[in-house]
Amino acid sequence: MMNQDTALGMGHFIAQADGVGKALLFILLAMSVISWAILAVKGLTLIVRRSRSESFLNLFWNATSLDAVANEIATHGATDPFSHLTSHAMHAQAHHAKYGAAKLEEAGTASDFVTRTIKKVLDEETMRLENGLTLLATVGATAPFVGLFGTVWGVYHALVAIGMSGAGTLDKVAGPVGEALIMTGLGLAVAIPAVMGYNWLTRANRVMVAKLDAFAYELHTFVAMGQPLGADGTAVTNVRALPQRVQPA
Repeated sequence: MMNQDTALGMGHFIAQADGVGKALLFILLAMSVISWAILAVKGLTLIVRRSRSESFLNLFWNATSLDAVANEIATHGATDPFSHLTSHAMHAQAHHAKYGAAKLEEAGTASDFVTRTIKKVLDEETMRLENGLTLLATVGATAPFVGLFGTVWGVYHALVAIGMSGAGTLDKVAGPVGEALIMTGLGLAVAIPAVMGYNWLTRANRVMVAKLDAFAYELHTFVAMGQPLGADGTAVTNVRALPQRVQPA
């Protein structure tokens, strides 16, 4: 009896599992590795992006002119969302001033062209921030059900084996059924970090996008109109063509 009790556990469960059980276990393991890899990469990228964004914004607001900002970007490159947005906006203004509206995408005034460029870059940055989050949400939503399916499958086979052996006592039933519950625990262990990480990254991305939106209004005014935001009521009206997003609480 002692040897049988000590044999029960994770190792015994894996050894006794059939192809379906082992496949489900492999799926949960793959989900865990993928979710932790996404969290590590996205978390590290978020920290680096924040640091570089703060440095660029500090440089931008302390620059004497847009030419100084352009020189800085040309020297060090656009390594964060704010410098990327600024680079494209200034390039759009210079391109329209030099070539005018040569194509349909350049139709309208310089302000209109800069507005469309800023909107396009904002959409690109939003997609880049959200990249990988769908997979993380999928892992958080499906891992518990994969674990539950593994438990149901394990309980079924355990009860069938017990019924065929004719030993229906509590000590013969509790061990195999308890082992089958391991799959449910594994499913929860995979899902909980994925859900928490998804919520954290979603919140961080929402804050970043809100800051980008606020910066885009100022940038549009500086680049297209050459004056501070609010100095002229028409400046604010034109910038409202940019996409609106809910500010975080």
